[in-house]
Amino acid sequence: MNNYQESVANILIVDDVAENLRLLNKILSDEGYKVRKVRNGKMALNTVQTQPPDLILLDINMPQMNGYEVCQHLKSQLHTRDIPVIFISALDEGMDKAKAFAVGGIDYITKPFQIEEVLARVENHLAISRLQCQLKKQNALLQESEAKERDKSQQLEKTLQQFQKAQLQLIQSEKMSSLGQLVAGIAHEINNPINFIYGNLYPAREYGEEMLHLLQHYQKIVPNPPEEVQKLLEDLDLDFIESDLPKLMDSMFLGVVRVQEIINALLNFSHLDQAEKKLIDLHQGIESTLKITNTRLKQQGNTGEITVVKNYGNLPKIECYPGQLNQVFINIISNAIDALEEYRSEENFPPEAPKITIQTKLVTEEKQQWATILISDNAAGIDEEIQKRIFDPFFTTKKIGKGTGLGLSISYQIVVDKHQGKLSCLSNPGQGAMFVIEIPIS
Repeated sequence: MNNYQESVANILIVDDVAENLRLLNKILSDEGYKVRKVRNGKMALNTVQTQPPDLILLDINMPQMNGYEVCQHLKSQLHTRDIPVIFISALDEGMDKAKAFAVGGIDYITKPFQIEEVLARVENHLAISRLQCQLKKQNALLQESEAKERDKSQQLEKTLQQFQKAQLQLIQSEKMSSLGQLVAGIAHEINNPINFIYGNLYPAREYGEEMLHLLQHYQKIVPNPPEEVQKLLEDLDLDFIESDLPKLMDSMFLGVVRVQEIINALLNFSHLDQAEKKLIDLHQGIESTLKITNTRLKQQGNTGEITVVKNYGNLPKIECYPGQLNQVFINIISNAIDALEEYRSEENFPPEAPKITIQTKLVTEEKQQWATILISDNAAGIDEEIQKRIFDPFFTTKKIGKGTGLGLSISYQIVVDKHQGKLSCLSNPGQGAMFVIEIPIS
């Protein structure tokens, strides 16, 4: 156990498999932790009510009540929502991990787990939780002796931020890894049948044209065919088929090409093979993001179709981490869609059509050129007090289960820390919001 632990932590393990309970119990007990074990979600909720643990290791697939439901219930209760929950599961799909983080989990361990990984993650999150509790106590003491305790509080705040930054990097890595697996799976499953169809459309068109040519040649040689053949030709409506078949084949070609474009957009968005900086066209990344969010931009309920106005300037290719910048675009555009949906769902929503505007331009300041992207909406806007905290880790105004407070914080890290750029928000209540992304051109 790490020497910074001041008291023995109480850990609750929830798993319906006895072997997993025994293994985790031995791993953690050997490290000096107090461990309690239960085998289903209802027992876990009852146990938490009587004696809240310091941390919960929670399995996903359990009978009657799965791990997601247990976590949602914990996060909905005032006295249990701050208990950190680490999911443990054999599920390793991107969507499973994304759902685990969405319902309030702080981490995800995939079975079969490694002892070192379990201990490292448990110790890390217990340290974060302990620092948060200490920070609350220090803030209370500051009311009595502000001058005396200020230095200690600032040091704790700095340490907590360092832990949170490390946790954000871990979650960012998990999300991008999950996205990579998801995109690779989609590309593999769809590309093969689409290529098969695309390759067979050419001979299908040739065969159709050859058969039509044969029929036309037959009609010239035998202008008055037998009555039985003449009836078949009339029923067949050969003239219509001759005019419609090329259109039908063209439509099929267009459909296949459209599917290929969607697959390429997904691959371009994730840039799975670009872990290093690359020279890229920012407009291509924005367009890929819009293709991915196209379904949400269509008309839904009272929101109406969201219009996207694009005003692209003349930007050179810039050196950046393309996959990470694309994640910034999708975070901000998705937040704009959420804001418009919420605004239009109000009883007296405004008559203006929902709109997202994307503008790009090249700005020169003190011999430094910046690629500037402005993404704005015409929703309700953001209050001044919320704007001050909008990039803070884990800060969110959304309901529990609908937001983790990580999207804009991760976006800020990507723009400012990874690209030495700037990310800011400009908004007035009732006048929408604008996010300004500035990336230096080296």
